[in-house]
Amino acid sequence: MRFTLLTGAVLLVSAQANAAIEQQLTQCAGITDKLERLVCYDNLAASIQATTVTNNNTAPIAVAPIVTPAAPPAAVATAAPVATAATNVEDNFGMEVKRVQENTTDKIYLNVESIAEDAYGALKITFTNGQVWKQTENRKFNLKVGEKVFIEKAALGSFLMGTESRNAKVRVKRLK
Repeated sequence: MRFTLLTGAVLLVSAQANAAIEQQLTQCAGITDKLERLVCYDNLAASIQATTVTNNNTAPIAVAPIVTPAAPPAAVATAAPVATAATNVEDNFGMEVKRVQENTTDKIYLNVESIAEDAYGALKITFTNGQVWKQTENRKFNLKVGEKVFIEKAALGSFLMGTESRNAKVRVKRLK
Protein backbone atom coordinates (compact mmCIF):
# COMPACT_ATOMS: atom_id res chain seq x y z
CA MET A 1 0.00 0.00 0.00
CA ARG A 2 2.84 2.37 0.85
CA PHE A 3 4.52 1.64 -2.46
CA THR A 4 1.33 2.48 -4.36
CA LEU A 5 0.92 5.78 -2.51
CA LEU A 6 4.57 6.67 -3.05
CA THR A 7 4.32 5.89 -6.76
CA GLY A 8 1.18 7.99 -7.10
CA ALA A 9 2.79 10.93 -5.31
CA VAL A 10 5.86 10.80 -7.54
CA LEU A 11 3.70 10.73 -10.67
CA LEU A 12 1.69 13.75 -9.52
CA VAL A 13 4.83 15.73 -8.71
CA SER A 14 6.45 14.89 -12.05
CA ALA A 15 3.29 15.88 -13.92
CA GLN A 16 3.30 19.28 -12.18
CA ALA A 17 6.99 19.78 -12.97
CA ASN A 18 6.39 18.94 -16.63
CA ALA A 19 3.53 21.44 -16.78
CA ALA A 20 5.81 24.20 -15.46
CA ILE A 21 8.51 23.31 -17.99
CA GLU A 22 6.00 23.28 -20.84
CA GLN A 23 4.75 26.71 -19.79
CA GLN A 24 8.28 28.11 -19.82
CA LEU A 25 8.96 26.50 -23.20
CA THR A 26 5.92 28.20 -24.69
CA GLN A 27 7.11 31.52 -23.23
CA CYS A 28 10.50 31.01 -24.89
CA ALA A 29 8.86 30.06 -28.17
CA GLY A 30 6.89 33.33 -28.10
CA ILE A 31 10.05 35.47 -28.20
CA THR A 32 10.63 36.87 -31.70
CA ASP A 33 14.31 37.84 -31.42
CA LYS A 34 16.48 34.82 -32.26
CA LEU A 35 19.26 35.60 -29.79
CA GLU A 36 16.88 36.31 -26.91
CA ARG A 37 14.94 33.10 -27.70
CA LEU A 38 18.19 31.11 -27.67
CA VAL A 39 19.23 32.68 -24.36
CA CYS A 40 15.80 31.83 -22.95
CA TYR A 41 16.15 28.16 -23.98
CA ASP A 42 19.69 28.05 -22.60
CA ASN A 43 18.55 29.47 -19.25
CA LEU A 44 15.69 26.98 -19.10
CA ALA A 45 18.03 24.08 -19.83
CA ALA A 46 20.54 25.31 -17.24
CA SER A 47 17.86 25.68 -14.57
CA ILE A 48 16.48 22.20 -15.26
CA GLN A 49 19.96 20.70 -15.18
CA ALA A 50 20.85 22.52 -11.94
CA THR A 51 17.70 21.36 -10.16
CA THR A 52 18.13 17.81 -11.43
CA VAL A 53 21.68 17.63 -10.10
CA THR A 54 20.88 19.12 -6.68
CA ASN A 55 17.63 17.20 -6.07
CA ASN A 56 16.99 13.46 -5.94
CA ASN A 57 14.46 11.81 -8.22
CA THR A 58 11.92 11.60 -5.36
CA ALA A 59 11.92 15.37 -4.75
CA PRO A 60 9.85 17.68 -6.95
CA ILE A 61 11.69 19.51 -9.68
CA ALA A 62 11.56 23.26 -9.15
CA VAL A 63 12.14 25.41 -12.19
CA ALA A 64 13.63 28.87 -11.77
CA PRO A 65 11.92 31.77 -13.53
CA ILE A 66 13.31 32.79 -16.87
CA VAL A 67 15.56 35.83 -16.81
CA THR A 68 16.92 37.18 -20.07
CA PRO A 69 20.33 38.83 -19.78
CA ALA A 70 20.68 42.39 -20.96
CA ALA A 71 24.13 41.89 -22.49
CA PRO A 72 24.14 39.42 -25.42
CA PRO A 73 27.90 39.97 -26.12
CA ALA A 74 28.65 37.71 -23.13
CA ALA A 75 27.32 34.76 -25.12
CA VAL A 76 29.62 35.68 -28.01
CA ALA A 77 32.61 35.91 -25.67
CA THR A 78 32.02 32.39 -24.34
CA ALA A 79 31.85 31.01 -27.87
CA ALA A 80 35.37 32.22 -28.74
CA PRO A 81 37.30 29.69 -26.56
CA VAL A 82 35.27 26.87 -28.09
CA ALA A 83 36.33 28.00 -31.56
CA THR A 84 40.01 28.01 -30.60
CA ALA A 85 39.68 24.54 -29.07
CA ALA A 86 38.07 23.32 -32.29
CA THR A 87 40.93 24.86 -34.28
CA ASN A 88 43.49 22.97 -32.16
CA VAL A 89 41.58 19.74 -32.72
CA GLU A 90 41.57 20.39 -36.46
CA ASP A 91 45.30 21.16 -36.44
CA ASN A 92 46.10 17.87 -34.65
CA PHE A 93 43.67 15.72 -36.65
CA GLY A 94 45.47 12.67 -38.00
CA MET A 95 48.73 13.43 -36.22
CA GLU A 96 48.11 10.86 -33.46
CA VAL A 97 48.44 8.05 -35.98
CA LYS A 98 51.54 9.66 -37.46
CA ARG A 99 53.20 9.91 -34.03
CA VAL A 100 52.49 6.23 -33.37
CA GLN A 101 53.89 5.26 -36.77
CA GLU A 102 57.14 7.14 -36.14
CA ASN A 103 58.00 4.78 -33.26
CA THR A 104 57.30 1.50 -35.09
CA THR A 105 59.16 -0.55 -37.69
CA ASP A 106 57.59 -1.51 -40.98
CA LYS A 107 59.64 -4.63 -41.74
CA ILE A 108 61.42 -7.31 -39.68
CA TYR A 109 63.73 -10.14 -40.74
CA LEU A 110 63.41 -13.57 -39.09
CA ASN A 111 64.92 -17.05 -39.48
CA VAL A 112 62.58 -20.04 -39.83
CA GLU A 113 62.94 -22.63 -37.04
CA SER A 114 60.12 -25.02 -37.94
CA ILE A 115 57.27 -25.31 -40.41
CA ALA A 116 53.98 -27.13 -39.88
CA GLU A 117 51.03 -27.46 -42.21
CA ASP A 118 47.42 -27.55 -40.99
CA ALA A 119 44.59 -29.63 -42.49
CA TYR A 120 43.77 -26.91 -45.01
CA GLY A 121 47.32 -26.57 -46.31
CA ALA A 122 48.10 -23.29 -44.53
CA LEU A 123 51.61 -22.97 -43.12
CA LYS A 124 52.27 -22.43 -39.43
CA ILE A 125 55.79 -21.02 -39.12
CA THR A 126 57.80 -20.85 -35.90
CA PHE A 127 60.79 -18.51 -35.93
CA THR A 128 64.03 -18.60 -33.92
CA ASN A 129 62.88 -15.72 -31.70
CA GLY A 130 59.78 -17.69 -30.58
CA GLN A 131 57.19 -15.93 -32.72
CA VAL A 132 54.58 -18.08 -34.44
CA TRP A 133 52.86 -16.87 -37.59
CA LYS A 134 50.16 -18.53 -39.71
CA GLN A 135 49.46 -18.19 -43.41
CA THR A 136 45.98 -16.73 -44.03
CA GLU A 137 45.86 -16.90 -47.82
CA ASN A 138 45.01 -20.10 -49.62
CA ARG A 139 48.09 -20.08 -51.89
CA LYS A 140 51.13 -22.30 -52.11
CA PHE A 141 54.21 -20.71 -50.54
CA ASN A 142 57.46 -22.70 -50.39
CA LEU A 143 59.65 -22.26 -47.32
CA LYS A 144 62.57 -24.19 -45.89
CA VAL A 145 63.80 -24.48 -42.31
CA GLY A 146 66.65 -22.03 -41.72
CA GLU A 147 65.54 -19.68 -44.50
CA LYS A 148 65.61 -15.94 -43.79
CA VAL A 149 62.24 -14.24 -44.40
CA PHE A 150 60.81 -10.80 -43.83
CA ILE A 151 57.43 -9.79 -42.46
CA GLU A 152 56.18 -6.34 -43.39
CA LYS A 153 53.13 -4.29 -42.62
CA ALA A 154 50.45 -4.22 -45.28
CA ALA A 155 47.16 -2.38 -45.69
CA LEU A 156 44.47 -2.33 -43.00
CA GLY A 157 46.63 -3.82 -40.26
CA SER A 158 47.58 -7.01 -42.08
CA PHE A 159 51.07 -8.43 -42.66
CA LEU A 160 52.90 -9.94 -45.62
CA MET A 161 55.69 -12.52 -45.44
CA GLY A 162 58.22 -13.00 -48.19
CA THR A 163 61.85 -13.67 -49.01
CA GLU A 164 64.42 -11.46 -50.69
CA SER A 165 65.29 -14.20 -53.20
CA ARG A 166 61.75 -14.51 -54.61
CA ASN A 167 59.22 -11.95 -55.71
CA ALA A 168 56.38 -13.70 -53.88
CA LYS A 169 54.60 -12.71 -50.69
CA VAL A 170 51.87 -14.33 -48.68
CA ARG A 171 49.52 -12.77 -46.14
CA VAL A 172 50.10 -13.95 -42.55
CA LYS A 173 48.83 -13.28 -39.04
CA ARG A 174 50.65 -13.65 -35.75
CA LEU A 175 49.53 -16.37 -33.38
CA LYS A 176 52.14 -16.09 -30.63
